[in-house]
Amino acid sequence: MCGIVCGVAERNIVPILLEGLKRLEYRGYDSSGIALLDANSQFQRVRSLGKIVNLEERIQSQQTDFSGNIGIAHTRWATHGVPAENNAHPHVCNNQVAVVHNGIIENYQTLKAQQLAEGYRFTSETDTEVVAHCVHKELQTSETLLEAVQKAVSHFHGAYALGVIAPSHPDFLIAARKGSPLVIGVGIGEHFIASDVSALLPVTQNFIFLEEGDIAEITRQEVKIYDIDGNLVERPIKQSQLTANAVELGEHRHYMHKEIFEQPQAVIDTLEGRITKDTVLTSAFGFQAEEIFKSIQQIQIIACGTSYHSGLVAKYWFEDIIGLPCQVEVASEYRYRNPVVQNNTLFVTISQSGETADTLAALQQVKQLKNKFNIPTLTICNVPESSLTRESDLTFLTHAGPEIGVASTKAFTTQLVALSLLLTSVGKTLGLMDFKQEQKIVHGLLKLPGLVKQALEQEDTIQEIANCFADKHNALFLGRGTMYPIAMEGALKLKEVSYIHAEAYPAGELKHGPLALIDDQIPVVAIAPKDDLLEKLKSNLQEVKARGGQMIVFEDEESDISSDKEFKVVKTTTNVGRITAPITFNIPLQLLSYHVALIKGTDVDQPRNLAKSVTVE
Repeated sequence: MCGIVCGVAERNIVPILLEGLKRLEYRGYDSSGIALLDANSQFQRVRSLGKIVNLEERIQSQQTDFSGNIGIAHTRWATHGVPAENNAHPHVCNNQVAVVHNGIIENYQTLKAQQLAEGYRFTSETDTEVVAHCVHKELQTSETLLEAVQKAVSHFHGAYALGVIAPSHPDFLIAARKGSPLVIGVGIGEHFIASDVSALLPVTQNFIFLEEGDIAEITRQEVKIYDIDGNLVERPIKQSQLTANAVELGEHRHYMHKEIFEQPQAVIDTLEGRITKDTVLTSAFGFQAEEIFKSIQQIQIIACGTSYHSGLVAKYWFEDIIGLPCQVEVASEYRYRNPVVQNNTLFVTISQSGETADTLAALQQVKQLKNKFNIPTLTICNVPESSLTRESDLTFLTHAGPEIGVASTKAFTTQLVALSLLLTSVGKTLGLMDFKQEQKIVHGLLKLPGLVKQALEQEDTIQEIANCFADKHNALFLGRGTMYPIAMEGALKLKEVSYIHAEAYPAGELKHGPLALIDDQIPVVAIAPKDDLLEKLKSNLQEVKARGGQMIVFEDEESDISSDKEFKVVKTTTNVGRITAPITFNIPLQLLSYHVALIKGTDVDQPRNLAKSVTVE
């Protein structure tokens, strides 16, 4: 995810911009840059590949003083154009306009063709450069920089958050947002904009959150905000309760707990710039994605561990919702057999780290067949510039932020969000999903952060239930449909952090063997959303009850299992759908594993024998 930090102040803005960029490092990036207006109202710009420290060193090596009172800065995650200095932001047009941009300008190719015909010269491969040229063109017939930006954004399709400065208007910083969040940091004699609050916490705790379509004209003294229709509007100033050290553990005892509670924001970040209020932007997977998806006849997903479970959920989605064949396989098995790879298969690899050795080897193995078959490759990953992202045709970065705990939590959740966006993009491209279905999925995803928060509110109840596992050595997890892979993930989490042996089964398989394990010493955890399989699941749970099993059920408000007083029931959430249900029901299972681990006294963040990135076979 890209990160924006900009400001206008009475003091030198450079240290503030650099610190802000560092605080956005968690979003992922491959390059960074700063552009500012110096004392003579001339542009100075420095850009660099890699870490922010490289940018700092480049600034320190400048022959002239690199300082100013107004500037824009950016960290970039490559979507259009490879990681390279010429593709890094800010982009400058004719030394008259400088721009930083988050999001995707979907019609950039059309705009680029027009601008080339008008004589504009392109120095990058990015979609952002058309923004700079467009603002520059409109500035020629506008009285103010604000007016130029207002005219320019009317030409853009897609999502954007913008920061714009110009030497002809040296006291003004313009901010605009549509589909990508942008906040204004309010100071005394200075104002800032950023992608999120954390970037500006060292300089202010007072923020204005721009709304969809807002454009702001910002000076040292004041902020004027105009809505999508050009009307001057007031937006409230809100005081953040976060502190400058919020990126640390804070009030949390462990990173796993912190990361579980970061999931509502991680979902928001993963959706940022990739959906509108009704649609999914297929170009979120790359501008060539739509053309690639047109030829797809089946999906092949390769992953390991938790990522494998996310793929299993997606298999249900692809086949049930759009009727597209989808195969899912563990990477370590796939690479050591002779798989039959069919033509026109989208080969999807999923990894938190992007360095999982078996998954990478499977991808490299399949790429050798590309001279014979049409097998485009896509990686869903949380780490920019990882090996998997470099090897794949398409990349989707899950914006979970740094995940320190070995047991994956928010990375898994954002993988599921990414796969739901992939489902929708492929489905509508192939004509297998109509607008009504797409709209329903998008509306569900927009509700998802709230649903996750609602599930997190059950922590106290889950903490009490965790006591049932204090003296246990085995556990069974049950689910049906998409809840079966969620049960698998719940069992894996319990194994990883508490060292309790746990297995997951489709609930309908109980009578084919697992019932032999049931007694009053084995907790049985079931996931019970109100769906077409609920009545079947209720029958399976009665089979457990009849054999004296300790039944723990996570249900939604309408499942009505709580009427059975012999079950321990946690009402998790409401209004879940086919896409949001597996994501939402996974949250209490994470909390259960965490609190059982506390009771067991294990090392929660660094379980024995495990590593975060599995870079060996």
